[in-house]
Amino acid sequence: MTLGGPLSARSGAAGPLPVITVYKSATCGCCANWVEHVRAAGFKVVVHDTTNLAAIKQRYGVPKHLTSCHTALVDGYVIEGHVPADVIVRLLRERPELAGVAVPGMPAGSPGMDSPLPVRYAIMTFDRAGRTAVFAHR
Repeated sequence: MTLGGPLSARSGAAGPLPVITVYKSATCGCCANWVEHVRAAGFKVVVHDTTNLAAIKQRYGVPKHLTSCHTALVDGYVIEGHVPADVIVRLLRERPELAGVAVPGMPAGSPGMDSPLPVRYAIMTFDRAGRTAVFAHR
């Protein structure tokens, strides 16, 4: 997919944001909240409820230490867990040679994990060889 100009979450992007495909458990409330977060940012979202998330994560190469409760795909990248929409937009704008980004676990205060006591967390990158690095902090 060729993107039609600079991307920005809810700031009058020159081109439409791509579709995000999300794999999650049907009973996961925080996953549904994250889906609403990325929709509110302007992404179209296709949701697939599944009972075998481990197979999805394995298929797309999510390192075990970076897993969370849902896995998403967008424009050639894997998005694992409660990654903020603006970080996804940054990823799509910069187009680094990565497999994807992840917010490991379910940190309080991350999108979909609303909390009166948010914690600081890292958004991690991972590549096909399993190497990881910090992409951003929140």
